[in-house]
Amino acid sequence: MAARATDNAAWAGAKPTLSVLIPFLRDDPSMLLAALNREAESLAGAAEVVALDDGTGDRALTQRLKAQAAGLALPVRLETLTANIGRAKGRNRLAGQARGRWLLFLDSDMLPDSPDFLTAYLSLIAEQAPAVAFGGFSLLQAPPRPEHALHRRMALASDCAPLAQRRAQPEKYLYTSNLLVRRDVFETIAFDEAFNGWGWEDVEWAMRVQQRHPILHIDNSATHLGLDPAPAMAAKYEQSAANFARVVAAHLDVVSRYPSYRVARLLKRAPMRGAWRPALKAIALMEFAPLAARALAMRLYRAALYAEAV
Repeated sequence: MAARATDNAAWAGAKPTLSVLIPFLRDDPSMLLAALNREAESLAGAAEVVALDDGTGDRALTQRLKAQAAGLALPVRLETLTANIGRAKGRNRLAGQARGRWLLFLDSDMLPDSPDFLTAYLSLIAEQAPAVAFGGFSLLQAPPRPEHALHRRMALASDCAPLAQRRAQPEKYLYTSNLLVRRDVFETIAFDEAFNGWGWEDVEWAMRVQQRHPILHIDNSATHLGLDPAPAMAAKYEQSAANFARVVAAHLDVVSRYPSYRVARLLKRAPMRGAWRPALKAIALMEFAPLAARALAMRLYRAALYAEAV
């Protein structure tokens, strides 16, 4: 695997407090970079951006991002990999490139909901120096599209949890989409690179972190713009089954409290899963079916996949 890093003019002399870490694969983070750069003047060098192209292989995209970075006031490093190394390893690599004492992991398809997004994190750092903080996940700026209706409904019911609900189960409602971590915490507790594909590596990391550090939840949300059509959702759940098995093996005491685990245990006792599990998927993918029925079918399909792990 080859890697090439490109720094903009502001990078060399910067001494940031906060490093914003953005991994991407076949996504274009230009909208996020532009939004973050709007705060550059008020930040006065306190934040930098490190973006990692994890093997997209799109020269045109690379050139566009290099040109954009060259015009940004924020210090920016763009690293391009020739081969994909995966979600956990990519984020660990980003942390190694960062120079700030705090790391802010942001997914490339996120968009800050506040014009003072980075300023709010820097204020939090100055006031509380948190070990870990999660700002929240929203769909406030995501345009409603018919092909995303199922994902929107399910995300609003789970990922977009209000602050009180997140604080009640701090490890469960933590995602790398908008995650602040102090460097010394991450240097001792990094993401588990044995996770492959999509899902659970961030929650599993949080399970390990909360044994040693408090997880703070705040209101400083970002919108997830990258909603998936139903077939892509099903494919991600299929990928995540092996990762769920890793979480069960390592953290049974925590994950056994989750509805996904309890439903999977119930479905494990049901006969002929191989016959009715495809039917659940088929219902979830029926665009003409009632949305509530599709959402229930997709949740049950995910639980039926996870039944193999419990």
